[in-house]
Amino acid sequence: MRTTKYFQLTRDGFSYIFMKRNGVNQNRFMTTSKRVQDRSKNKRVHDLEVVTEKWKIASKVLLLMEILKKEPEMIIPVRSLEQYRRQINLPKPHKISDFVRKSPKLFELYKDRRGVLWCGMTNEGEKLVEEEEMLIKEHEDKAAEHVTRFLMMSVDKRLPVDKIAHFRRDFGLPVDFRTDWVHKYPQHFKLVKKVDGLQYLELVDWNPSWAVTELAKKAMGITERSDHTPGLLSLPFPLKFPPNYKKLYRHGGKIEHFQKRTYLSPYADARGLEAGSLEFDKRAVAVMHELLSFTIERRLPTTDHLTHFRRELVMPQKLMRLLLKHCGIFYVSERGKRFSVFLTEAYEGQELIEKGPLVRWKEKVQRFIGYRGKKKKIECFSEMSDMEEDQGGLERESENESISLQSEKEEAESDLEDGLQTDDAEMEIEEVCTAYQDTNIS
Repeated sequence: MRTTKYFQLTRDGFSYIFMKRNGVNQNRFMTTSKRVQDRSKNKRVHDLEVVTEKWKIASKVLLLMEILKKEPEMIIPVRSLEQYRRQINLPKPHKISDFVRKSPKLFELYKDRRGVLWCGMTNEGEKLVEEEEMLIKEHEDKAAEHVTRFLMMSVDKRLPVDKIAHFRRDFGLPVDFRTDWVHKYPQHFKLVKKVDGLQYLELVDWNPSWAVTELAKKAMGITERSDHTPGLLSLPFPLKFPPNYKKLYRHGGKIEHFQKRTYLSPYADARGLEAGSLEFDKRAVAVMHELLSFTIERRLPTTDHLTHFRRELVMPQKLMRLLLKHCGIFYVSERGKRFSVFLTEAYEGQELIEKGPLVRWKEKVQRFIGYRGKKKKIECFSEMSDMEEDQGGLERESENESISLQSEKEEAESDLEDGLQTDDAEMEIEEVCTAYQDTNIS
């Protein structure tokens, strides 16, 4: 009779599974595997989790504003918004019309003569769109610099346009980035089409003054160096640990050694670096630090897009593990369907320390989100008698929703607080210190 018995022992993070099958002992050596959520649950930062939660609804509203901005007269049938459901990240059974009604200061709903429901923007919403276009235009020279420096960090000095487009909003680039904006700075980059059929943005001219990292500019007070040649750096990274990480400083020797270790500049040629080496990993930290410094909020809400640049930027395959280990430099939040990565030094509590005009604009939009007071009625383009009954139903639905919306908002805030308060437990010190351990040191 065949019998199988399992005995599992755990030691030093590994599992040994001994299997006895048909009287023969079989040994198998296995490593434990953890999800990102499991690895990060003891490293959560309450304030930055609140920041992520705060922008979840705002990101949906901003995308809807962007969709309307592309439409003639900035109006669109509500049923046509169904094709954007995945982009807006509004899963079923939630109705898009219900989502629109929750921000009556930004959006309006109308019916035409055939009873088709349309979505448009209020006067306040249209003014905000005009303001954003003005700010993006004022910011576009700086955005062009950041895109150029992004190309300068890449191995082949070119990047697929579609990959850069993932970070368009984070870099403050306009909606017409792919079609028109890429041609506005021929002195910096050009659009090329390769044999694979993909469009690439390619560097035209290397600018030595832009090959200085943001960290170096702050640490050494450098503003412009026309003769700069990127090479080895030894600048320490600013570390910001939350209060519940205090015990980490008892292991400061290993962190200090990591901070003093030299590394290759993100702008230097990294082809010769061996994957998995200490130099390779520290340069990857420098690349991520530089890339996050380019973003308007010093954070990227889609870390899965970062993995698309592993080859171009000479980054490790397990990028998420690198970010989680260096939790004094980066913070990863897994709230929502996509992860977000923060540059911790850029935040004081829940607030971004240096807020540019586009960040302040987003905060202004956020103040218009949500419902307070009596909702506006859905107007019809014609006062046809056969439409009055349907309109009345929509009005009653809107009124019923208005009663529950404020309580839903308060409940969500309460759930967030309850969920995050349990995250302040002491972090696993051993796991963090492993990130800084130099195996070459005896």
